[in-house]
Amino acid sequence: MKQILNHLFENKTLTREQAKNILTLISQGMYNNSQMAAFMIAYCMRPITVTELEGFRDAMQELCLAVDLGTNDLIDLCGTGGDGKDTFNISTLASFVVAGAGYKVAKHGNYGVSSGCGSSNVMEYLGYKFTNNIDELKQTIDTANICFLHAPLFHPAMKIVAPIRKELGIKTFFNMLGPMINPSKPKNQLVGVYNLELARMYAYLYQRSDKKYTILNALEGYDEISLTCDFKTFTPDGEKINSLKDLGFERLDPSAIVGGSTVSESAAIFMQVLSGDATSAQNNVVLANAALAIKTINPQNSFADCFYEAEQSLLSKKALTSFKTLVGN
Repeated sequence: MKQILNHLFENKTLTREQAKNILTLISQGMYNNSQMAAFMIAYCMRPITVTELEGFRDAMQELCLAVDLGTNDLIDLCGTGGDGKDTFNISTLASFVVAGAGYKVAKHGNYGVSSGCGSSNVMEYLGYKFTNNIDELKQTIDTANICFLHAPLFHPAMKIVAPIRKELGIKTFFNMLGPMINPSKPKNQLVGVYNLELARMYAYLYQRSDKKYTILNALEGYDEISLTCDFKTFTPDGEKINSLKDLGFERLDPSAIVGGSTVSESAAIFMQVLSGDATSAQNNVVLANAALAIKTINPQNSFADCFYEAEQSLLSKKALTSFKTLVGN
């Protein structure tokens, strides 16, 4: 590791194969915590290259516990996190809205690192028991239209570096990897990223896949549609600036979509949205993200039609039913 660190500190980059080998060794527990922390910090101080990102992704995919859910006609709504905006759990809520609308969702999630409440934090608090049992995951896909894949149960490297990431408390390149390494390999993905540079990297990599995808960055730095500003999308059809005005939305104040300061407060907001007791701002930001996910699956449909589908799922409580079925309430 000393040689690798010196290489990085000299502003040299890794080949795809080198990056893959290093992350493989991390997954096998070959380095101590200080060495792994230094390695992660190196990438906080200089940008990652597409080649390095590819290599890290290759290692994670090769080492992961693969999940065969009987179909890859699934969608994942997953952001990188690390945007520092402390919003409530928008993409997780949107996942249940999409499931309530009748689509199959394989939600990849983890504990929050740079924020206080990631998707796994809120799901665990609300009673969901993490599992990597394939039969149980298949059952929830069948009954609830959704399964939840807690990343450390499927990725050895995630489990090993989790304590270090928690101690660091900042985004690392593992945030960048999260959306790319869903173990169920869904055919459809809505990926939120925290800056345009990373969005373009993702677009480059996803162009070479057979997925239907939408890569999303709100221009004020959110890794989701925030409705506080316009947002940029990258799809197989190209890149586009999406205007809130053109989509029929009023611009929100950022304070309207902040999350709770504790997991319990975040969970309370989560249930208020699903139960129909949220503010219109909270509802609209969830529905906008759900609509974009539905449009990713059905690119021929208008955003307005997809928004209507999402709205019906939330208002009819089908999204809530999907949540209760998954959690077992």
